[in-house]
Amino acid sequence: QVQLVESGGGLVQAGGSLRLSCAASGRTFADYAVSWFRQAPGKEREFVASITWSGGSTYYADSVKGRFTISRDNAKNTVYLQMNSLKPGDTAVYYCAADRSYYGESGNRYGRWGQGTQVIVSS
Repeated sequence: QVQLVESGGGLVQAGGSLRLSCAASGRTFADYAVSWFRQAPGKEREFVASITWSGGSTYYADSVKGRFTISRDNAKNTVYLQMNSLKPGDTAVYYCAADRSYYGESGNRYGRWGQGTQVIVSS
């Protein structure tokens, strides 16, 4: 089983950029599809982006399409979320999740989760 640790969150002004990282322990990280989710205060968890095991396919929530890019470096056991043109509505705790057999936007299907990293976008 992999353990996931997110980093890279912080405070940024609207229009700015951040790059989140999801670092995984374990030698079988390439066996896991990985997604990013976020949860804003008082709101339900929301799917953000997903990447397949090899990194060959990605997809995004409509709310971030064209602004966010998910990528992975299996040699470094890390998945990234590059976030550009940030908006105050992107403020949330961002979580990465991984699973050996599921690739999609249903958070309940993911077996491994990180602890989250806070992103705050000021107007």
